[in-house]
Amino acid sequence: MIMKKLQFILLFLCLTFTSFINAQIPAGAKSPSTNIRENDYPFILPDLRVVFKVNAPEAKKVQIDLMKLYDMQKDASGNWTVTTEPQEPGFHYYSLVIDDVKVADPASKTFFGMGRMASGIEIPEAGADFYSIKNVPHGDIRNVSYFSKVTNSWRNLNIYTPPGYDENSNKKYPVLYIQHGGGEDESGWAVQGRTNIVLDNLIAEKKAEPMLVVIPNGNVTRPGENFTGYSEQAMQAFKEELLENIIPFVESKYKIKTDRENKALAGLSMGGGQSFYTGLRNTDIFANVGIFSSGLFGGIPQSGSSFDPEKIIPGILTDAESFNKKLDVFYISVGEQDQRIDATKKLIGVFKDKGLKVHFSSFPGGHEWQVWRKSLHDFAQKLFK
Repeated sequence: MIMKKLQFILLFLCLTFTSFINAQIPAGAKSPSTNIRENDYPFILPDLRVVFKVNAPEAKKVQIDLMKLYDMQKDASGNWTVTTEPQEPGFHYYSLVIDDVKVADPASKTFFGMGRMASGIEIPEAGADFYSIKNVPHGDIRNVSYFSKVTNSWRNLNIYTPPGYDENSNKKYPVLYIQHGGGEDESGWAVQGRTNIVLDNLIAEKKAEPMLVVIPNGNVTRPGENFTGYSEQAMQAFKEELLENIIPFVESKYKIKTDRENKALAGLSMGGGQSFYTGLRNTDIFANVGIFSSGLFGGIPQSGSSFDPEKIIPGILTDAESFNKKLDVFYISVGEQDQRIDATKKLIGVFKDKGLKVHFSSFPGGHEWQVWRKSLHDFAQKLFK
């Protein structure tokens, strides 16, 4: 029954949504870059409210799930519309909810997030162009496959190579390994994060060193196991995947410097936890560690209240000077409206009281890609100097 209902929903969406491609939108409103085929809906009003519209004459209830649920109103023609509250600038996942079934909005591009394909909308931020394509030399995002002995399967990597990589046959580059968050995969930093555009612009401005950025799938599960999140077992599986499979593969195929000073590990949310565990436990491999918006430190229900950095990383509090000598860059960031911010700031205070050198940055926004884009933009400028 559920499958038939879903097939019916998708069928009438495909048949009816084309009627809105050439709709009129108010003066001053803009269609986001995430719309498909230049659809006018959804569109963004000057105050960053978003107007959605869909034709679903047979539906009993239609909603938009964008940070919160918005009930849409139906007119005599079967068109459902709603205007949201003003949205924070940046990239946001959302869903169209028809009779309590969540589906992708045919008007918008889809992205892998929330553990499934979901619609996405890009809300522009005034004055922020560091992740916009400019007339500068461009690098590449390359999708490659490698075999994992940990998962006993073929897996994908996205790798950013900087401008001039192929032409400079003898040059070797530093490398940043960067991880996505829970519910995402190797497409996150390559697509939603706009890693290539951020790095292209920084390199052109001579604010960052030309580097490779390796974007793996951090969802690592050994056959017969099902450990996820911040558990010790999940972190151990990721460490094995990174150190025993990913890094050897990349170093055998790409022109990179292999010493610790030219190697960095970073990640967002769950990936930030992976960076904390693997990066700080292996400072003989990584001299640069970045942690963006991690729930590892607290602030979210599943994190609990017993986080002990000294237990996870022996010596980080009792022998901070040793870590200061081993780490060229130790960086932590979080969104100013993220529920993780208080726990993160508290930990930063503990680190600094113990003499640990840490770069801390916060940016407007919650647990979202605009904060992580800015984190990458900030972190990359500190690397490999």
